[in-house]
Amino acid sequence: MNAARPAYETRAQRLGRYALWSFAGLVLFFLIAPIGVIVPLSFSAGSFLHFPLPGLSLRWYDDFFSSDLWLPALKNSLIVGTGAMLIASSLGTLAAFGFWRARFPLRRLLFGVLLAPLVVPVVIVAVGVYFAFAKVGLVDGYLGLMLAHAALGAPFVLVTVLSTLSGFDRNLLNAAASLGAPPWLAFRKVALPIIFPGVFSGALFAFATSFDEVVVALLLTGPGERTLPRQMFAGINDNISLTITAAGTLLVLLACVLLIVAEALRRRSELLRTGRPG
Repeated sequence: MNAARPAYETRAQRLGRYALWSFAGLVLFFLIAPIGVIVPLSFSAGSFLHFPLPGLSLRWYDDFFSSDLWLPALKNSLIVGTGAMLIASSLGTLAAFGFWRARFPLRRLLFGVLLAPLVVPVVIVAVGVYFAFAKVGLVDGYLGLMLAHAALGAPFVLVTVLSTLSGFDRNLLNAAASLGAPPWLAFRKVALPIIFPGVFSGALFAFATSFDEVVVALLLTGPGERTLPRQMFAGINDNISLTITAAGTLLVLLACVLLIVAEALRRRSELLRTGRPG
């Protein structure tokens, strides 16, 4: 809900509000400025990172979708991202429901441990996962990378679903139990349809985390499982081609679509919980 503007503002309050909006605008510009450079370059008719553009062309997108390197990398990212999303959303939703229902010793400590991937540097996670997975043969394959990315994405699902459950009426589950529904059936028929927007939003964040991750992919993937971010990293090191800008633009487009979908689901969840849009 947007906070209502006071009926009367002093001059200092008005200046403070303008300063806050100006600062927020500068921060947004700082974050978006690199995108404003990459996107136009992806349509350049030239072969170098050069402004002004010598002309407009779709040659780099054609090179991306006809390449023997970029298209398999995109397919690998979609496979790994989908698998990691399914694992993270399943485990994160169950964990969130457990934290919401139960009260047990060391609850806060366990919650902090589950959120650790959000604050621990990714390179530390990557090295630890590599040494752990190497002992059981989970490197150079899809499964190991899916599990590692699921661990990185599960905290987003946990936080999002817990936020959705904060407005869930526990009496609905009690009513289902009084009618003879076992716990798993009450969860599937009563709770899950209501919290599904939160689950789906968390799943989108988990997918985006996996799709954009490169450090873990550098250690756990072989040549046949190279993901799109890893291919971009390799392309920068080997031979800078504007095909990288086309790939980057596609990633930006995907991120925008995911954010729009997540916001739509958030509004739908707010409408279901309160009866009015957020």
